[in-house]
Amino acid sequence: MPRLSEVDRHRALGLLRAGLPISEVSLRMNVNRTTIFRLRQRLHETDKVSDRPRSGRPGCLTQRKDINLVRNHMNNRFLSASASSRQTRGRNNQRICANTVRRRLSTSGLRARRPYIGPILTQRHRHQRTLWAQEHAAWDLMQ
Repeated sequence: MPRLSEVDRHRALGLLRAGLPISEVSLRMNVNRTTIFRLRQRLHETDKVSDRPRSGRPGCLTQRKDINLVRNHMNNRFLSASASSRQTRGRNNQRICANTVRRRLSTSGLRARRPYIGPILTQRHRHQRTLWAQEHAAWDLMQ
């Protein structure tokens, strides 16, 4: 079952304060009875319903380095993730991988891109290509 969001937790507590039993609240919220019971118990013990801090490996980039990484990609749109990972150092001067760069950029709504390699078409070129295609549109029918 999914975790209760902050809004759902407060809604469940409101239902409990309204006098509904735990089993009725759990049915309305579509969660296990134990979830509601522990939520109420945590509120009585700590006066909080927010998530407790969890352990885990710390990120390799600080918040400031994240901001700088995004800023570099905003200034240079075609900077690749691997080039950016070579330029950026993480905590304790450690190297970061290109996938880390891609993940950090995607959370900010950006993507690492490669520049287009090929002929640059001017407006005149495009017009000439369109005219040629229109003239030769019936070639498939003739053959």
